[in-house]
Amino acid sequence: MAAFNHGHVDTSPSALECARRPDVVSDQAFVTLATNDIYCQGALVLGQSLRNQRLTRKLVVLITPHVSSLLRVILSRVFDEVIEVNLIDSADYIHLAILKRPELGVTLTKLHCWTLTHYSKCVFLDADTLVLSNIDELFERGEFSAAPDPGWPDCFNSGVFVFQPSLETHSLLLQHATDHGSFDGADQGLLNSFFSSWSTADIHKHLPFIYNLSSNTTYTYSPAFKHAKENALRFLLRFGSSAKVVHFLGSSKPWNYKYNPQTGSVLQEGSRVVHQHQASFLNLWWSIYHRSILPLYESLRDEEEHASPGHTANLSGVGAPYANSASSAEEPCANSVPSAGETRANSMAGSSQSWPAEDPSELSVRVDETPPSPEGGHSEDLEYEESVG
Repeated sequence: MAAFNHGHVDTSPSALECARRPDVVSDQAFVTLATNDIYCQGALVLGQSLRNQRLTRKLVVLITPHVSSLLRVILSRVFDEVIEVNLIDSADYIHLAILKRPELGVTLTKLHCWTLTHYSKCVFLDADTLVLSNIDELFERGEFSAAPDPGWPDCFNSGVFVFQPSLETHSLLLQHATDHGSFDGADQGLLNSFFSSWSTADIHKHLPFIYNLSSNTTYTYSPAFKHAKENALRFLLRFGSSAKVVHFLGSSKPWNYKYNPQTGSVLQEGSRVVHQHQASFLNLWWSIYHRSILPLYESLRDEEEHASPGHTANLSGVGAPYANSASSAEEPCANSVPSAGETRANSMAGSSQSWPAEDPSELSVRVDETPPSPEGGHSEDLEYEESVG
């Protein structure tokens, strides 16, 4: 589909594959959101994990102007639609400070999913989720269906939910945000406030926890109850094998870990302890990244190298990821996600780069040509980094 939703005929690999699948329900879709190049890595693995399960719905990713040209092309190889939306940022820093995750404010951009009115029903999944088995049955649920949050089960977790696109609902949500704000400063607080009857009105709209299983046994949703300390280990031991969607809650995401492709496992370092149950999910994420996502970068590199001088792919130096240091057998992976300052510094590093990065945490962006930001500048002028829960 027009990778950037301009209405022209789409000939992307994902769209051609979709056209060859007569079983696809064209008016329903799985939807995710990527607000920068780092989170695009999560979206790509999520999209591929859905395709691995023989999905029968369309795949849609919403992106913001901060996403580079290269990643837009890569996303179009996995998703049927890549749609740019404007960034909505919550300024409710006081409540966000409770969660110690001030970067979550940008997730209010998630509200744009209600504008996808060419679909009758959608399932939203955060870019830090991973699908483990077919979940098409979620489309049998109504709006607003979601799983309980592990930190406060009377609230739902907004990482996975079923919704019906509607401009009226979108308008009401924005009005609700204006009038009442969000008790956590982000989309989860706003959505729980807007769909306030979720906990009591209809048990059929309570998704089983296996559709939004927290990989982190110590994550606590502190804005709902500051001192609650829910341990999800019992759930993981009892129901982990039945999990259909795993959610990497908290500030440490799969791409923040180092990974050894020789052993097929993530590496522990410093204070970042990897529990056994969590390691299996992290290893699966990385396996998909290495097996299915890296080849997409490599194929684009090959296309660029074989393009004639007058018809280049125009990807050279545009958002190309590279390794901060060469990998070796003793040190197979690079450091974790660079800071915004490091990203900007690396963007001036010239053109002799290892392409592609074998680790999304090595991703740095050299932006020579990206869409203008809403403020009228260019995204290379914005030192921007975020982390979504």
